[in-house]
Amino acid sequence: MTSATARVSMEDETPDTQPDEDGADLTVLFPDTQLHLRMLEALLFAAAEPLDEETLKARMPKDADLAQLLPHLQALYEPRGVNLIKVSGKYALRTAPDLAFLLRKETTEQRRLSRAGIETLAIVSYHQPVTRAEIEEIRGVGVSKGTLDLLLEIGWVRPRGRRRTPGRPVTYGTTDAFLQHFGLDRVGDLPGMEELKLAGLLDSSVPAGFAVPSPSDVLGPDEDPLDDNDIAELLAPKDDE
Repeated sequence: MTSATARVSMEDETPDTQPDEDGADLTVLFPDTQLHLRMLEALLFAAAEPLDEETLKARMPKDADLAQLLPHLQALYEPRGVNLIKVSGKYALRTAPDLAFLLRKETTEQRRLSRAGIETLAIVSYHQPVTRAEIEEIRGVGVSKGTLDLLLEIGWVRPRGRRRTPGRPVTYGTTDAFLQHFGLDRVGDLPGMEELKLAGLLDSSVPAGFAVPSPSDVLGPDEDPLDDNDIAELLAPKDDE
């Protein structure tokens, strides 16, 4: 009576299994398979990197048949949120491809502006509308395309018009994103000479005739607005970049 009861209890506790591709239940054909599957699953779950068969074989019991266990475990995981895959001859548990979107993480990429970038941004902010040639004249050095492109990519500077002069150079100005980042309501709220002096950003004894420009986000009398084609052409990535 005791023996029969124990035997029934053990059978009731045996987890349900799925048949292999041939329709045969491996846990019935090989009594230790259920334990071996659990051991294999534990090794793969805890591994920090994919494991090859030699590594798995070294940790599994000697009678464990990996040639049968691995395909069987793959079949068990196929419909689940985690799949057993083989990469570069090694095995690993990975999120099912159709559920990868659940793990997508969006982060804000921090970028530190170079000194050239800061100077260029300051010139555009205070002297807008301003052309590339005018930026170079104020800085006293050439402006690399990468510096201006970075400010455009960040979204703090935008092409705003074309100057009515020979060559029709593009004029640049700041954007709403620039105002939002620096807590400004309009470009006219940029600190003037007195504010810069108080902040220690400007020497108290400035040269005679020195003045802080008054920027404007309104098209000037010597500017023509850009059309959509102009903007698309200016912001499009170049093949040689």
